[in-house]
Amino acid sequence: MITFHWPWLFVILPLPWLLRRLLRPVPDAGGPALRVPFLEDFSTPSTADTDRASRSFALWAAAFAWMLLLTAAAQPLWIGDPISLPRSGRDLMLAVDLSGSMAEEDFQLQGRWVDRLTATKGVAGDFIEHRRGDRLGLILFGDRAYLQAPLTFDRKTVHTLLDEAEIGLAGKATAIGDAIGLAVKRLRDLDQADRVLVLITDGANTAGEVAPLEAARLAAREGLKIYTIGIGADEIMVRGFFGMRRMNPSAELDERTLRAIAQATGGRYFRARDTAELQEIYTLLDRLEPVQREEETFRPRVSLYPWPLGLAVLVASALLAGPLLPGPWGAGLHLAALRRRRYPAGTPSTDTATRPQGLSE
Repeated sequence: MITFHWPWLFVILPLPWLLRRLLRPVPDAGGPALRVPFLEDFSTPSTADTDRASRSFALWAAAFAWMLLLTAAAQPLWIGDPISLPRSGRDLMLAVDLSGSMAEEDFQLQGRWVDRLTATKGVAGDFIEHRRGDRLGLILFGDRAYLQAPLTFDRKTVHTLLDEAEIGLAGKATAIGDAIGLAVKRLRDLDQADRVLVLITDGANTAGEVAPLEAARLAAREGLKIYTIGIGADEIMVRGFFGMRRMNPSAELDERTLRAIAQATGGRYFRARDTAELQEIYTLLDRLEPVQREEETFRPRVSLYPWPLGLAVLVASALLAGPLLPGPWGAGLHLAALRRRRYPAGTPSTDTATRPQGLSE
């Protein structure tokens, strides 16, 4: 379906005709420069007919160009068929730990050992892509918490910003309470009832101004549900002076606090010891926070103004370039001007038989 953004512009369509009718030509104060008693002797029926036809053609072409210009100015739009878009209506914030301990390489991803942040990026990226219809945000925290991406439907941007995060970017410590407080601040003024925070960390709260449990109680009062994920392997084999020995790289993980945060807000605590468990957690989160298929529709719009504008330019160019065109049309557009051209002084006319005797230039 074609519609116009400014259809009222067609009101001025008869403006050139009104100007032609209301504005009279300026009279020539100097009078005629040449008096010829028998002017019809200078024209033949064929030239007069061609003159009238050329004038009529020029007027219709100019009117057509004017109509095309008005059509382009009215912004024609092609409106397509309605397209359904699924929405979940959820506001989901991701809070990712960038402290120095996230550099521990105790995860395997695609057959190679990687650090905890790289594993989180790989798995959380798939989770972001599956949240079609949700508004997503990203918080990065270390010594302090920073809002890296506000709530948006642009999942690609959130994924890109997460991929660009680096260990130590926000400091070497872990401010879990500040991260929760920032999420509450960003989500508290929203009317949306389904507000979720997914917090990923591998340690205990060692920085910040807000205690984690105090921030969790504030989140519970604001209706923010928090899912906490403790990331890190339980044990790895390291080479020492006396050979291989076992060690626990997650000894500093404060599971008790993370579990209390989740329980206080109605969420859950998950433990991710390897990439497979981390993937299972995000799969479970998809089921716990399902994407509701509430359909919204929109109709795509395509602007069509370049077509009438380009055609108007072509028509106007053809009118202006009339004298340069070959054939009868180019000559016909300016036949009247050619007939009024005077002969150069002292040059005899080639059509002396039709010129009145005694007429001088």
